[in-house]
Amino acid sequence: MNTSTQKPAHFDKISIKGIDKSATRVALGTWAIGGWMWGGTDDDASIKTIHRAIDLGINIIDTAPAYGRGHAEEVVGKAIKGQRDNLIIATKVGLDWTLTPDQSMRRNSSASRIKKEIEDSLRRLGTDYIDLYQVHWPDPLVPIEETATILEALRKEGKIRSIGVSNYSVQQMDEFKKYAELAVSQSPYNLFEREIDKDILPYAKKNDLVVLGYGALCRGLLSGRMTADRAFTGDDLRKTDPKFQKPRFEHYLAAVEELKKLAKEHYNKSVLALAIRWMLEQGPTLALWGARKPEQIDGIDEVFGWQISDEDLKQIDAILAKNIPNPIGAEFMAPPPRDK
Repeated sequence: MNTSTQKPAHFDKISIKGIDKSATRVALGTWAIGGWMWGGTDDDASIKTIHRAIDLGINIIDTAPAYGRGHAEEVVGKAIKGQRDNLIIATKVGLDWTLTPDQSMRRNSSASRIKKEIEDSLRRLGTDYIDLYQVHWPDPLVPIEETATILEALRKEGKIRSIGVSNYSVQQMDEFKKYAELAVSQSPYNLFEREIDKDILPYAKKNDLVVLGYGALCRGLLSGRMTADRAFTGDDLRKTDPKFQKPRFEHYLAAVEELKKLAKEHYNKSVLALAIRWMLEQGPTLALWGARKPEQIDGIDEVFGWQISDEDLKQIDAILAKNIPNPIGAEFMAPPPRDK
C-alpha cells in the first residue's frame, strides 16, 4: 500500500510489556483526526495521513473514544483494514460524553462504563483485541481498585494485551499496580511541558514502564511553522490554551526561533526534529506525533541516527529560561469529574 515516494525511516524501537512486537519510538497521535476541539476534520485526508505514517514505518497508532466522540477510532478502523496485525493499536477508556446536554467530557472509570466502552472501541476499530488500553484520566469518584481490576480481567480474557494509565500521579500508579499489570504511563511531555521530569519519568525508569509523551510538539508550537499572527477559530482548543495567548505566545515563539537556529547550525535539522530527539533522549519515552494531513508527518526521518550533545542540552535549557519568564504546563486540558 506504499503510496509515498519517501522511503521508510529507520526507527528506534522500544518494548512494551504484554505486546509481542516492539513499538517504533514515534507513534501517530490521532486527537486532531477526531475533529472535536481541532476545528473539524477531513476523513479522506486523515486516512491518507494514517497510510503515510504506516508507509514511513510507524507501527503504533494512538487514539481514543474521546477524540471526536468515537470518530477518530472509526477513521483509524477504516485506515488499518488489511494491516491490523502488523500494527500496535492503542486506545483509551474512561471519558463519558453522555452525561451532559452539551456532550462535554466527564471522567467515568467505573467497571460498567469500561465494559461498555471496550465493546464500542472494538467495533469502531474493526478488531477483536486492543494492544494497549489506557485509562484516559483518573476518576476521583471510582476506587482505583475497581478500575484496575476490570482492566486486568479484560487482559486475561484476551480483549486487551497491555494496560496503561494516562495523567496518573505516582501515588495513583502505585495503587493501580496492586490490582493490574501496568505497562505504560501516558503524560504530557515536550520541551515546554516537563513536569514529569520530577516524578513520573523516574518512576517509569524504576518500574519498567514506557512513557508515551503526548503533545510532543506542544500543539504545533514546536513545529517551527507558527507565526505571531496565527489565528485559532471555532472549537480549536488553542483558543483557551494559555501558551497561545498574549504575551506568552510571543515568548514561546521567540524560544522556538532560537531553537530553530541551534538545530540548523549544529545539526542541520529542523526544530521539530530537535524537539522529538530531545524527548527520546530523556528515558524510556515514546513520542506521540499528532497529525491529520500527510504533510504534517514529513521530516520524521530526521529524528533518528544522531544525538544532542551535553553542551547543547544545556543551551536548550538556557534558551527556554531566557525567553519564557512564566512557563506553564498542560493543566488546562484536564476534564472535570462527574457530579457526585
